[in-house]
Amino acid sequence: MRIIERRFVTATPHHTPLEDAQALLTGCLFVALSLMFMRDSRLLPGGVAGLSFIAHYVSGWSLGAAVFVFNLPFYVFAWRAMGPRFTFKTFAAVAILSAYAEALPHLISFAQLDPVFSAVMGGLLAGSGILILIRHGASLGGLGVMAIYVQQRRGWRAGSVQMACDIAILGGALIVLPADRVALSVLAAAALNFVIAINHRPDRYHGI
Repeated sequence: MRIIERRFVTATPHHTPLEDAQALLTGCLFVALSLMFMRDSRLLPGGVAGLSFIAHYVSGWSLGAAVFVFNLPFYVFAWRAMGPRFTFKTFAAVAILSAYAEALPHLISFAQLDPVFSAVMGGLLAGSGILILIRHGASLGGLGVMAIYVQQRRGWRAGSVQMACDIAILGGALIVLPADRVALSVLAAAALNFVIAINHRPDRYHGI
């Protein structure tokens, strides 16, 4: 049975350009919505997005621009470690996410937003969006690239690697956010990584 399953996976065709396009647009939209939940609740995501939020909170930088700029150094690593196809898709995903982050505040707003619900919903949305991107050979750059690379090379779960990095960044967030908001940010990170850890494992589905 295992031999048959492996042959089936190997024979699975690549996603078409149209399938990849809808995945990038949909996955990035989910993540952008999660960023709105977190920003309006004064929470903080993990990874490079978290560093972008810190810059946004401290200096007032545009969030979309910060996300794009903070990811630039990681494209070299992505190219060398994951190849040009992955790097191109990742660059496109980050650009789309940055555009969404700037556009969505003009399209929707929250009249009431419970911070606990915001943390859980934001984490689940981000995890689902990132999972879509991973299955189409893309990421949102930054630490996500490292997490996927480590999973492919070492067999470690991407969600677990990302969680460790998120904890370090969220710990540093105590400088700019109250402890209760950081605690809720940890809850959001747990929800995000729960989705990825359960649904994306090295011994299961690999999108190409």
